[in-house]
Amino acid sequence: MKVYIEPIGKLINEFSKLPGVGAKTAQRFAYKVVNMNYDEAKAFADAIINVKNNVHYCKICGNFSEGDVCDVCKTRSSDTICVVKEPKDVVAIEKLNEFNGVYHVLHGTISPLDGIGPNDINIKELLNRISQGGVNEVIMATNPDVEGEATAMYISNLLKPLGIKVTRLAHGIPIGTDLEYADEVSLARAFIDRKAL
Repeated sequence: MKVYIEPIGKLINEFSKLPGVGAKTAQRFAYKVVNMNYDEAKAFADAIINVKNNVHYCKICGNFSEGDVCDVCKTRSSDTICVVKEPKDVVAIEKLNEFNGVYHVLHGTISPLDGIGPNDINIKELLNRISQGGVNEVIMATNPDVEGEATAMYISNLLKPLGIKVTRLAHGIPIGTDLEYADEVSLARAFIDRKAL
């Protein structure tokens, strides 16, 4: 006996393909769609189709864009480039309203265990941008994990001989954390990245 009728089963299956969505959540999402009125369901479906038809990668930085070039690349000075792993990292930094340079999205990090090398991510494109001149600083904002650190070091070693200032986002203890509860890696990194007051 079928547990779900075919249309609901297909919808549950599609929702379960999303990251972080398990079987129960996929089922709840599917039931929510079934209970939407027609206009709500159509708006939801149209939003998905609209994203697929109109969102592309910026040909300069690799971030999401509706056109060939994103608004950040069109309007900001390119003397400082912030290098991130993926487009969602751009959103996280933009929410801070602290950075007024441009971005470069790698679309991954170097991970030999996963078969991802330097030629599999957008490092060559970064070097091409820098070779055009006008870049004073590259900020490495990859995640503070093994792959992010390896990628940051690899890019740093490529750029330093070119006379480009390469910086790394500071790591350490989050504000409001008691030292006794900080993990050893974060505490050690805080000592390494300490600065003068």
